[in-house]
Amino acid sequence: MKGKYSYLTISGRSEGQYKEKGSKFIGIALPCTSPELAKKLLSQIEREHHQARHWCYAYRFGLKGDVYRANDDGEPSNSAGAPILGQLQSFEVTNVLVVVVRYYGGTKLGVGGLISAYRTAAKEALNTSEILEREVFEWIIIEFEYNVMVRVMNILKKYRLEMVEKVFELSCKLKTNLPMDSAELIRDELCSLETLEIESIGIY
Repeated sequence: MKGKYSYLTISGRSEGQYKEKGSKFIGIALPCTSPELAKKLLSQIEREHHQARHWCYAYRFGLKGDVYRANDDGEPSNSAGAPILGQLQSFEVTNVLVVVVRYYGGTKLGVGGLISAYRTAAKEALNTSEILEREVFEWIIIEFEYNVMVRVMNILKKYRLEMVEKVFELSCKLKTNLPMDSAELIRDELCSLETLEIESIGIY
């Protein structure tokens, strides 16, 4: 299988700030892998900053960052969510949620000022984050009879595969992850064993 086998993301929560004409913009970047988790994290931030005026955000998910959303939360259209998303794209990170919390200072900034403020706050949050490169694997479950266990173990040892979950009885089952650049080769070798079946869980 040809394609991209790793992606950039952040290790944990990070924050950055930007102030303009009395308004304070707090950028918060968080690891996040689904819209459902994004909703929960956003609710937590709204509780943390319950006196703020706006909680604008953007997220980007997936190996190629092709699942994304931007939300202006009442600010003029495309003045908040889009510039936040732009920073996620600029840093080339995925599986990340960035929320920018705005405390209103009493002076309107105009659309141009808002775009600059939200972009800068998001950038500051990502600047302070630890960016990691994560390798992607194909995760599988292997089911086989006990009599071929030694041969299965030899293949796992040969390719230095880890056993995440395992059950060894008359009928055996284990979960492991295959490096994408050699997944097909390993699958073929495993499938050459009698009584063995492979279930693909997914690529992540």
